[in-house]
Amino acid sequence: MIIERSMSPGHLSNTYLVAGGPSAEALFIDAGSPMQPLFEIASNRELTPTAVLLTHHHGDHVSELGEIRARYPGIAVYADPLEGIDGAEPFADGSYAGLEVRGLPTPGHTAGMLSFLIGDQVFTGDTLFKGSVGGVRAAGHTTFEDLRSSIMDTLLTLPPETTIRPGHTVPTTVADELEQNRFVRLWRGLDEEGDEPCVALGEPATLILLGDDYDGGYKAWVRWPDGSDDIVPGSRVERG
Repeated sequence: MIIERSMSPGHLSNTYLVAGGPSAEALFIDAGSPMQPLFEIASNRELTPTAVLLTHHHGDHVSELGEIRARYPGIAVYADPLEGIDGAEPFADGSYAGLEVRGLPTPGHTAGMLSFLIGDQVFTGDTLFKGSVGGVRAAGHTTFEDLRSSIMDTLLTLPPETTIRPGHTVPTTVADELEQNRFVRLWRGLDEEGDEPCVALGEPATLILLGDDYDGGYKAWVRWPDGSDDIVPGSRVERG
């Protein structure tokens, strides 16, 4: 299988080009990164992109969709209808560009977030990253409980050797995230929750975990006074 990646220098968001082999049809997963490098790879390997699969609607994952459509007129675009992406057809499990693709509903970061499973590769959008997890405060988000279930009950029940290709920065594996992701370790009961008082998003809360994020910053798991949990940007948490 051919898998190539372009990453935005600003948002660090990934666009993937995937094909079964050279001189074949191909598909894009997401569309928020510089496209010219992937266009050149497609041309050099005689690939014909026929589909775009979108994990969700946020701008850093769809901003270059117009460029793809201009380069490949008539290319089909697929997403979950809950994402409200203009011109996108509803995704259904099946064959795309000669590849069998299964869509895994992984709500949390957005309501219609889809992760795409192709063989032993899963493209997780903004649900699960190497060492971190998606937030549940972005536009169209659902809940902490949804995000946790998407990660623990869907993505991390895949075989340990499955490669995770996230919507931002570098790949990882199911096995590595089960053992090394600090959020996952807490959910598995391997580590103890924190209990530090803090102010999150301007409101009093308890800091359960301040974990590393994919961009060199932090992602925070906080608990509100009513007992509900949240994943928020670490930059929005005041300690001490």
